[in-house]
Amino acid sequence: MPQAPGLVLAVTSAATFGSSGALAASLLHAGWTPGAAVTARICVAALVLTVPALLQLRGRWGDLRRGAPTVVVYGLGAVTAAQLCFFQAVAHLSVGVALLLEYLGTVLVVLWLWARHGHRPRRTTVVGGVVAVLGLGLVLDLAGDHHLDPVGVLWGLGAAVGLATYFVLSARQDDPLPPLVVAWAGLCVGAVGLLLAVTTGALAARAPLTDVVLLHRRTSWLVPVLGLSLVAAVIAYVAGIAAARLLGATLSSFVGLTEVLFAVLFAWLLLDQVPAPIQLAGGVLVVTGVALVRLDDLRSRPAMTVPVG
Repeated sequence: MPQAPGLVLAVTSAATFGSSGALAASLLHAGWTPGAAVTARICVAALVLTVPALLQLRGRWGDLRRGAPTVVVYGLGAVTAAQLCFFQAVAHLSVGVALLLEYLGTVLVVLWLWARHGHRPRRTTVVGGVVAVLGLGLVLDLAGDHHLDPVGVLWGLGAAVGLATYFVLSARQDDPLPPLVVAWAGLCVGAVGLLLAVTTGALAARAPLTDVVLLHRRTSWLVPVLGLSLVAAVIAYVAGIAAARLLGATLSSFVGLTEVLFAVLFAWLLLDQVPAPIQLAGGVLVVTGVALVRLDDLRSRPAMTVPVG
């Protein structure tokens, strides 16, 4: 089994997904609204993925019609809502805290399966959940004097719900569409929904075409927009799908959790957002707890695919 190439692809996927928070934050600091940043990312990524998705479909339009309900929920919930909530969270919180809140979605998956299908979590899952919650308390520094915007925390939890929706939909075994086609179709649905929301005024979309600050230097707004679309979406999706096929969903999903660490690294390098020591310790606990929950969940039922940034 080609483990080495698969691991390289999985780490590449996690790293490219992890860059999204820092790139989006640079746009938000320059006056972009989260709605504008999400709309640009999804529209450009959907456009770029159109040709490879159509090549994979090869006239299987009947499968696309049968998979339409999943595609619509995926596009509006797992892609659009998750990313919009995450970018809104980044507008109020540091990138690392926002992403750690989002990744609690893996714990929500376990709770959903327990409530909906009676899949009672095993001991490892319970331990992992407790560790993750304790780590979250440290990340939020609940015992300290540092105040976090509760609005940002709520947006981060909304992103966790969106991520959980992604996991639940990814676990479906009756979907006839290839993963790349589902991703492309979901991005198209999300793009249409966002454009409608923007044109009707339901979603604020302000995008001043001014320079942004990255790596302590001023650069064109095109740099983070293209980075979000081509690096943090197109390359991330393609590398993640290829990794899942080489490694299997269990190992590739576990490696995908390193996205949290890459996100903190990119926020430090690109935005100079250095987490406090107590938040670093909490981040280690959250990643450890989520990894335990994810691995135990994957052992007990069919595995899921790599998560979205």
